[in-house]
Amino acid sequence: MGGSSIDDDWELTSSSNEVRTVVLVGRTGNGKSATGNTILGRKAFKSRASSSAVSTSCELKTTELNNGQIVNVIDTPGLFDLSAGSEFVGKEIVKCIDLAKDGIHAVIVVFSVRTRFTEEEETALRSLQTLFGSKIVDYMIVVFTGGDELEENDETLEDYLGRECPEPLKEILVLCENRCVLFDNKTKDEGKRFGQVQQLLSFVNMVLSRNGGRPYTDELFTQLKKGAMELHNQQREVDSLKGYSKGEILEFKKQMQQTYDEQLKRITEMVPFLSMFFYINHFI
Repeated sequence: MGGSSIDDDWELTSSSNEVRTVVLVGRTGNGKSATGNTILGRKAFKSRASSSAVSTSCELKTTELNNGQIVNVIDTPGLFDLSAGSEFVGKEIVKCIDLAKDGIHAVIVVFSVRTRFTEEEETALRSLQTLFGSKIVDYMIVVFTGGDELEENDETLEDYLGRECPEPLKEILVLCENRCVLFDNKTKDEGKRFGQVQQLLSFVNMVLSRNGGRPYTDELFTQLKKGAMELHNQQREVDSLKGYSKGEILEFKKQMQQTYDEQLKRITEMVPFLSMFFYINHFI
């Protein structure tokens, strides 16, 4: 069970004015940040496998490929750490959506071949579907990190999945039509790093094409994006204010805070349900 095949039609042919925004999700220690750095071609995210997921926040970093295409990478430490509390998770979700100004073109789910697939990961992915809707799987691509370890053992990704693929993981791969890539984030071989990223971004283009060229959206996402756009517009108004009184500027800022609070309220009302969902599934 390896990666889905990619025809020549799915090679990167994007024009310079196109932007791709991908969101990295996965358990702390699986190599999300390192994968983001490989995609970006530089050490943009702090990669700390042993750090607490709660101590950091969503970040967006950008790179420009040789063909001029812009790729935005959003790292989400703690985004689905439901034990962190509804307010924290709510703020992280709002921030993630706010950062994805051009929409989400792919969700990169990061696993590691060094660790076993856990019930917590299964539950977190269910929570992802519960929060963002079942259609999110149409935008999912799986990255397995630890390619260097498989290479040392003369194993392929197919070999690994043949012996270390529990039923829940098989179901995830089926849901995302077997779109999976093996990453070696430690390699110094530039050709190998380029090939990994090329394969991943080809999957991103495939996902986008199969979804009619439209980035991910659903009713909740649309509502939150609308709120985010209102917030951005209000911020631009505040930034351009000249000749206004302090009272008028404070009123603008008050409206901005109200827009943000409304966004946060929508999310935090859902998070307790997700936390309960996580708790119940953990003990089933």
